[in-house]
Amino acid sequence: MIEFDEFAAWFRMLETQGVGRDTARRLLAALGGPEDVLSAPAAALKELASPRVAAALGRVPETFDARLQAVRDWWRGGQDRHVTALGDADYPATLLETADPPLVLYLCGDPTALAAEAVAIVGSRRATPQGLANAKHFARVLGDAGQVVVSGLALGIDAAAHEGALLGTGRTVAVVGCGLDEVYPRRHQALAARIEARGALVSEYAPGTPALAEHFPQRNRIIAGLARGTLVVEAALQSGSLITARLASECGREVYALPGSIHAEQSRGCHALLRQGAMLVETPQDILDDLAPMRPRASTRPAAGTDAPVPEERIVDDALLRALGTDILTLDQLLDRTGWPVGDLQARMLEHELSGCVARLPGGRFQRIHRA
Repeated sequence: MIEFDEFAAWFRMLETQGVGRDTARRLLAALGGPEDVLSAPAAALKELASPRVAAALGRVPETFDARLQAVRDWWRGGQDRHVTALGDADYPATLLETADPPLVLYLCGDPTALAAEAVAIVGSRRATPQGLANAKHFARVLGDAGQVVVSGLALGIDAAAHEGALLGTGRTVAVVGCGLDEVYPRRHQALAARIEARGALVSEYAPGTPALAEHFPQRNRIIAGLARGTLVVEAALQSGSLITARLASECGREVYALPGSIHAEQSRGCHALLRQGAMLVETPQDILDDLAPMRPRASTRPAAGTDAPVPEERIVDDALLRALGTDILTLDQLLDRTGWPVGDLQARMLEHELSGCVARLPGGRFQRIHRA
């Protein structure tokens, strides 16, 4: 991790109006480190950037001192706050293999979490109960097997993935689209604190940077870049998770997808990935075996005395659950499938809701929760 004085040169270069990642990399490749860029003569800068950018690099922005002080205050606010930059010995090696690595990374938590083997788990913000359960289960098993679970701290699948890793012994990394002096969404403040204690919060955006819509597609490339493989649990066809999957594929990483009902909107993105060549997975062990083919298959049977879910084989013979199958159905559709009196059906549905085998969705629809 770099020291503050070295960081100040990086920050000064990146705070210059018009200096984006592409321009910064071009300047660094030709001139050396950020100190060399800032001290380069105007003629040299004009050969590498527009006249406007070259001129801007020669003068300190009006807001720079205040912005730098804000970062200094954040940095000094805790021992677990760090900054790493491209070329630093501690910069994550997996990101160096990508086409567009972030130039600077801010971190709260354990820096070693960024160097460990990792799997990304992403999916819809509007996940179904089954999707949330799947994300938690996969994250817990993968985390217990030694994989750091990487996601984006968003609502839905992201949050469930972080939660799942924290349920076991694993670590988890959240890549966010704002400065690390705030948590977005705000309801995840407690979750963010737990992630920081058992992993890391990471951002390429300096403290003081708000959560803007355009930041989130950008942060997806970091999620994909930190992981050896990316699992998409649920996603609509226009989901940002498909961007993450595409970015993972482009940098030579594995892409995994969970199949779902052909009638579910949140399954269509996963099915599209499967048609494009993503690996269909049904269990976390499928991913572990694919990432380490020579690793002996580990048992995922819950230990005696744990609060593990009821095994599927104990409920698979239930007629109502068989009627639900993998579909999302209304009560009328279930009445047609079962032929039961409405009172009996409602009583059984309530029984299964209370036991956690069935979830009630908006619009009076129901979905079976398959136990992992």
